[in-house]
Amino acid sequence: MLDEFANVYADTARAEAYARLEYPGTYHLAFRDLPGILTKHVVGKAALDFGCGTGRSTRFLRDLGYHTVGVDIAEPMLAHARALDPAGDYRLVADTAPQLDEGAYDLIFAAFTFDNIPTAERKLEIFGALRAALKPRGRIVLVVSDPAIYRHEWASFSTRDFPENQQARNGDVVRIVMLDVPDRRPVEDILCTPDAYRQIFLQAGLIVLEAAHPLGRAGEPYAWVSETTVAPWTVYVLRPPVAR
Repeated sequence: MLDEFANVYADTARAEAYARLEYPGTYHLAFRDLPGILTKHVVGKAALDFGCGTGRSTRFLRDLGYHTVGVDIAEPMLAHARALDPAGDYRLVADTAPQLDEGAYDLIFAAFTFDNIPTAERKLEIFGALRAALKPRGRIVLVVSDPAIYRHEWASFSTRDFPENQQARNGDVVRIVMLDVPDRRPVEDILCTPDAYRQIFLQAGLIVLEAAHPLGRAGEPYAWVSETTVAPWTVYVLRPPVAR
């Protein structure tokens, strides 16, 4: 059952492989435009990195000047985050009903986190907790996998061994192989369509301010495969319904 879907990044070997991965290839597109997006939408520097993993995105926000707390459900990932960034603030949270500081954050950032959250009900519960943790003018910035990522070949990913992905529908398990790490075991994600995300945002009382679909550009130092014509990621900027 999807309610029992396991987060693959809780695996110690997976955490080891992922720990020193930065922003190569396709991952570059998930982070390239974020400085401008954050400058445009976020006021204040108190940030929460929800699903921080080994701290890659937490360090990214720190380097942009945010005072960032990283939280995750996977202790093996957090162990690497603390080793790589001893001065950082990394905390373990429950995978359901995470306890977060209410009204504390100008920015809540989540990169790829919701690819691994199994059901719409679970996603909705977590978005409710994230909304409660925002300051009145706070913003949630969310990077998610576009359904297209599971149907094409990429500089950093392969899906050719999983033809069943082509017929996957919202809520189905999809598989993908990461090419930038030595651990080539397939990652299992849960497909969530843009329409499904927007319905969840609506139910959570969150308004979409922007939805960006970054594409690869000529002259970037990567051997793009599908990235120049198909967007692998969507970057959502969300706010509560009343922003003072």
